[in-house]
Amino acid sequence: MGCRRTDCVERPLSRLFEKLGRLIGSYPIGFFIVPLVVSFILGGGFYFIEERTDNDIERQFTPKNGPSKKARDFVREYFPNNKSAFSSQRLYSEGYYATIIAVANGKSNIMTKEAFEDIIELDRKVKNISVDVDVQLTFDTLCSKANNACVPNDLLEIIDYNASNITHMNITFPLHQTSASSKPTFLGSTIGGVKKKGKDLIKFAKAVKLVYFLEERPGVEAWLQQFHRTFLNDQESKNVKISHYTSQSKQEEIEKLTADGISLFSITYALAISFSVVSCLRLDNVRNKVWVAAIGVLSAGLAVLSSFGLMLYVGVPFVMTVANSPFLILGIGVDDMFIMVSNWQHTNVKDSVPTRMAHTYKEAAMSITITTLTDVLGFYIGLMSDFTSVQYFCLYTSTAIIFCYVYNITFFGAFLALNGLREERNGHWLTCLKVPTEALPKSSAWYSLCCVGGDYDKETGAEKIQPVNNFFKNYYGPLLTKPWVKAVVIVIYTGYLAGSIYGCFHVEQGLDLKDLAADDSYVISYYEQDRRYFSSYGPNVMLVVTEPFPYWDKAKRSELQICTDDFKKLDFVTEKLYKSWLDAYEHFGNKKKLNLTSKYSFMRNLPAFFEACPEFRQDVNVSGETILASRFFIQTVHIANTSMEIKMMDVFQKMKTCATPLMAFNPAFIYYDQYAVIILSTVLNIGVTAAVMLLISLLLIPNPLCSLWVTFSIGSVIVGVTGFMALWDVRLDTVSMIILVVCIGFTVDFSAHISYCFVSSEASGANARMVDALFTLGYPIMQGALSTIVGVVVLSASKNHIFRTFFKIMTLVMVFGLLHGVTFLPVFLTLFAGCSSGKDKQKRESKDRGVAHDVLPDVNRPDDMQYAYDNKGFMTEQCHRNIMIWKQNLNAHKQHLNVYVIGSDQHKLPYLGYDPDCP
Repeated sequence: MGCRRTDCVERPLSRLFEKLGRLIGSYPIGFFIVPLVVSFILGGGFYFIEERTDNDIERQFTPKNGPSKKARDFVREYFPNNKSAFSSQRLYSEGYYATIIAVANGKSNIMTKEAFEDIIELDRKVKNISVDVDVQLTFDTLCSKANNACVPNDLLEIIDYNASNITHMNITFPLHQTSASSKPTFLGSTIGGVKKKGKDLIKFAKAVKLVYFLEERPGVEAWLQQFHRTFLNDQESKNVKISHYTSQSKQEEIEKLTADGISLFSITYALAISFSVVSCLRLDNVRNKVWVAAIGVLSAGLAVLSSFGLMLYVGVPFVMTVANSPFLILGIGVDDMFIMVSNWQHTNVKDSVPTRMAHTYKEAAMSITITTLTDVLGFYIGLMSDFTSVQYFCLYTSTAIIFCYVYNITFFGAFLALNGLREERNGHWLTCLKVPTEALPKSSAWYSLCCVGGDYDKETGAEKIQPVNNFFKNYYGPLLTKPWVKAVVIVIYTGYLAGSIYGCFHVEQGLDLKDLAADDSYVISYYEQDRRYFSSYGPNVMLVVTEPFPYWDKAKRSELQICTDDFKKLDFVTEKLYKSWLDAYEHFGNKKKLNLTSKYSFMRNLPAFFEACPEFRQDVNVSGETILASRFFIQTVHIANTSMEIKMMDVFQKMKTCATPLMAFNPAFIYYDQYAVIILSTVLNIGVTAAVMLLISLLLIPNPLCSLWVTFSIGSVIVGVTGFMALWDVRLDTVSMIILVVCIGFTVDFSAHISYCFVSSEASGANARMVDALFTLGYPIMQGALSTIVGVVVLSASKNHIFRTFFKIMTLVMVFGLLHGVTFLPVFLTLFAGCSSGKDKQKRESKDRGVAHDVLPDVNRPDDMQYAYDNKGFMTEQCHRNIMIWKQNLNAHKQHLNVYVIGSDQHKLPYLGYDPDCP
């Protein structure tokens, strides 16, 4: 017949897996031992984990090709730092520093003598910190210098380190002019929570920030660590509450997360084993699947061990986000294990183990192959991400999924066969000793409970159906076939979709750096105080002219003035704090009566200007008679949250179209770059992954329309997870983006299993196939979802935001994926009759050709169901028994082959008394 149907790929693969199952069932020992040996060898890669660990925040959590990194390179090249004339606003990186925020206790004003006595004592304590690194290093030897002295804290300089002066000095805000200085001092980032009297005079303030800048030299890290130890337990004095922070704090905190993830995975692993064992418990001492469940979880663990070890062997960096991967792999492995066990239980117990394995692999291995392919390709597509942490996560996870799949069909399948051999000889699940199938006369209840087993369904030849399977077959599945229930499901789905779309428009984006620290970290307190009291003034931004420019040309200078004026007029910029070397030079020229409209005069007088105003020397890059680049400074205000940061970055990006090529830069922009790419990167990854999964579904699910429904289910769950994670206070950042890619994989797991079973069902009619699919896979899918939720629930108690985010999104994925898999998708599949199997098509074609199809009634697998469903109603139990007797007669007379019957394993069977009164 060729490939007239859409199962040209699925059909030969099913046959291949059938042969593989028979092979594993015949030689289970080898398939069991080899994965253990491989895991042991590859696990040695963990020896390198310490040297392979790379948790550099900038490298892992910011876009690889972010525009601010290119801007920083430009600033570094054209405006290198001058160690002898330090200026914090001119730094191209964060540098090395330590900082303290002192907040007045209660509702007190910090601008008091008592409070400043404590603050001055804090300053003295900082300057007395010393470390011994071959030589004795103090703050004075490590500090950044200007005019051959350590850069001071301006407020303490203003009061001359005398606490009494704070009460009778008139300090203005944000600029304060002193008689000793020719230029005003900016206090916007030094004093916080200010209330003013009159125009600028400080009436009340709540907090003061002290910053200590250090040079980049050996020993500075040790000094910063000693600073941290000094103030870790010294967080409150009589008058002020103290928060501290260093340039190393973010990095130190993220290093702690990996160790926390390992301990959490240990708990998760124990919970997964417990849940799997409990869900696979059977009262039958032979059919009990306790050891099968335990080995299924062990198989997932070996996959993590092997894949991580392999990656570490070949030198792939181990980043903090990879610590989330084992939780995912455990969920995938356990889900596949439940699918395998479910299909094994539907085989005939009287068949040989190789035969049972062949039947199991024909259905189960094909189903988990679809989900594995989609998962792996989805994660490999994640390698296109702009974030290195996402790339390494996807590489580790995709490799682990491959190992999980291979170990599932070899290691776990081999144990399933070994367990089948025990069942074949009626061996006890614990002692492996042979036990009777029925209790002896006058035996005790304990004997019957503990020493009897091996019962099975005599009519079907399969293991007895579990109560939950009966629930899906007799109650839940038939309920979904009712028209009014389908209408209710559609209404519920509409509400779900509306809530999801609403949430999608309220997603906050970007990784808040404080989320990289644990809840009880000193970093959290510092970030909260900093944002509460010092957000009135944001980053001081460089406006860099990136090309040689004729500053002496009046027309060109006017164009430049228009561009800078546009920046100064932004609602998040304060114009009065604009700083320009060119404006200062013009003022200098007017004062000296210089002609600055000619190139000769302009360039000739620059050295004299720099002598008079040395701070501007760092803002102009002069080469010969050409100014290669220069920079100006604008002060942002009210950048108090992520929304303002996003708005600021958007405006700066759009204003690059200025007539004069201007570039905006601040070291903090390295982290803000994520806002520009996080949504685009997420949508791109999800879109490409969904397209690839549609292609795989079209190839492996023998019905194009059902493949489209699988893709629709993927999109629906992604919209739901994205929308509801916003309503659950989860931001869209690199971590949640990773998990959204995970979301696709799990969605495929749920929808592909159901769709494949629906299409492959031999039942007649869409409703009957839906009931059949739910009966076969409803419970395994529910087991897989619940096991994953149980596995990640421990993360909800984590002190780390990243792990809690993983818990929240994975819970949403499981809940919505399960809801789609067992409710929404089954209903939608029945509403579109185009999702029929090739076998149904054969039946219709046979009927058209006049073949004796009536010999076998259109029932839904009566050998698997207590009450068969015929798309109109349930057969009576008596009719079902008649059919069972009739099929047994068929099996007894297979040698008399004279009538071709569709739907009975393609055997030619004689008519042997089927009761026509049965439906």
